[in-house]
Amino acid sequence: MTVTRSAVLSATLLAGLLGGTGTLADTPERSSGLLSNGVATEAVTPSQSVDASYVPGGNVLRLPSGKWRYLPAGATKSVVVDAGDAGALEQVAASRAWLASGRVPGAPGLRRESAERALLSMRALLQPNGSFAAAWYPFWDFSWPRDSSFAVAAFAHTGHDEEAYRILRYNSATQRADGTWEARTRLDGSGPPDARPWQLDANGWVPWAAWQWYRAAPAADRDGRLEILYPTIRKAADYAAGSLDADGLPPASPDYWELPTATVNIGTAAPLLAGLNSSADLARSLGRAEDAARWSDAARRLSAGIAARFAPVGYQRTADGLHGRDSAVAFMAPPFNTAPADLPTALDETYRALLRPNGGLVPGNDPATRWGDITWTASTSFFALAWSGTGEGAKAGDVIDWVLSKRNTLGELPETVSADGRPKAVVPLGWTDAIVLIALLGADGTPLHTPPLHTPPPARQPQAG
Repeated sequence: MTVTRSAVLSATLLAGLLGGTGTLADTPERSSGLLSNGVATEAVTPSQSVDASYVPGGNVLRLPSGKWRYLPAGATKSVVVDAGDAGALEQVAASRAWLASGRVPGAPGLRRESAERALLSMRALLQPNGSFAAAWYPFWDFSWPRDSSFAVAAFAHTGHDEEAYRILRYNSATQRADGTWEARTRLDGSGPPDARPWQLDANGWVPWAAWQWYRAAPAADRDGRLEILYPTIRKAADYAAGSLDADGLPPASPDYWELPTATVNIGTAAPLLAGLNSSADLARSLGRAEDAARWSDAARRLSAGIAARFAPVGYQRTADGLHGRDSAVAFMAPPFNTAPADLPTALDETYRALLRPNGGLVPGNDPATRWGDITWTASTSFFALAWSGTGEGAKAGDVIDWVLSKRNTLGELPETVSADGRPKAVVPLGWTDAIVLIALLGADGTPLHTPPLHTPPPARQPQAG
């Protein structure tokens, strides 16, 4: 999970991040913003952000001196120029045109401004080959299938089809031969940066992202482009379906916390359900009836397994109920899955259990993992999606507004928030940007669709006589 990258980088780094009580130490922002020329990206350092601001509509930094800092075309290192420099103005104009080519969600004011900045930051994190960096800082500058899948959905539904499809093609290219994905890859697509265990949830997130892209893509050519992606979807869905046990549940796998569990977790099961339903619906769109039937059957088995094992414990982190609440309960709600009837209670109970004094949430309350009072913007934002999708618009709005209130001085969304309410870790975090954009679309009254769970036709009754 992007929100716990800093807790699992390496034993050495972990020791530096943890305080004497085993909670995350109070470290400041590591990065504060982004400069980009469409090919290269550079982080704005915390010192560079002091009393600075972006030129509206772009990734050019206005410095306290009145000069501008930007990353010229073809360069890999930023330069300081006079205000109004022709190259910098050209770059800002191109960024504004890109924004205008799509949709910036959110009511005028803070929400619209935040959405604009989130879109520009996501565009800066997206590389020409389709890899999507979690953030622009060492150990975060890799492409995670999960983070990039949310970026696909956000780009697609804000009218940036090319960017969304480019990410999908990258995820197709980096799929392993057996249909799974590494936890993350280097941005050049050359493979994983280390031996971190792969994660099964990608087999749900990538097909879900492809379905979201397809729903938003121009109808004229979307089927042809889906055909190109379809082998990836087939391998991912077949692996997911084949992983289910006799109870309909997948095996234990590291989840979005990027930590292993001894039994199946909701952070894997719920995305796989979304992915199987998405895959089945995409198969129907292309007339692949056998594939659709196979994946629909697997989705029904998985849905029944979740109902039997997770529902009785309130959709907690693991099916055995031994590892506490988990913000991934939100993955059982739209726009991922049709919410079970008992989910609203589980959402409320989980939110209360994970809420910290600064107003945000920690990812979970597993007794084995100490989060302290540092909260995580992605986990908090999950509830904006879930409550929006279950008809709790006021609750969703409160969450959105809390997250937006934690932007840094450049208007960027942080990975974490300190106990006293300050942005922490990497800023911006692409995953949070994408979640907030999706939540703002819902607040505008245009929520993302949810993959349908198709039920089998009723059995034909024998005729009398």
